[in-house]
Amino acid sequence: QVQLVESGGGLVQAGGSLRVSCAASGRTLSRYALGWFRQAPGKEREFVAAIRWSSSSTYYTDSVKGRFTISRDNAQNTVYLQMDSLKPEDTAVYYCAAAFAPVFIYGLKAYDYWGQGTQVTVSS
Repeated sequence: QVQLVESGGGLVQAGGSLRVSCAASGRTLSRYALGWFRQAPGKEREFVAAIRWSSSSTYYTDSVKGRFTISRDNAQNTVYLQMDSLKPEDTAVYYCAAAFAPVFIYGLKAYDYWGQGTQVTVSS
């Protein structure tokens, strides 16, 4: 079992920045990927970004490339999502998730463990 606890969501104006964090516990993460997904009201949950723990390889959906940065702190077992140049369309609940050695890292079904989510609201 991997336990995931998100923090750091909130309200920010368009163009602003926010960082969300995800603290992981319960398993050694060396073969895992940690990802961020988001779900806006009335929409399906979608992939945002992911990082492979061992290699630190990163992956992003096109709409956040150049604005969001995913990173990890090995000592703290924590993954971060730094969100810059935020837009109102980034408003959603952001979920952290963990996948064991995923082949298709963008797919929701690859992820077995999920956090409770944290609300990010971007006002125009």
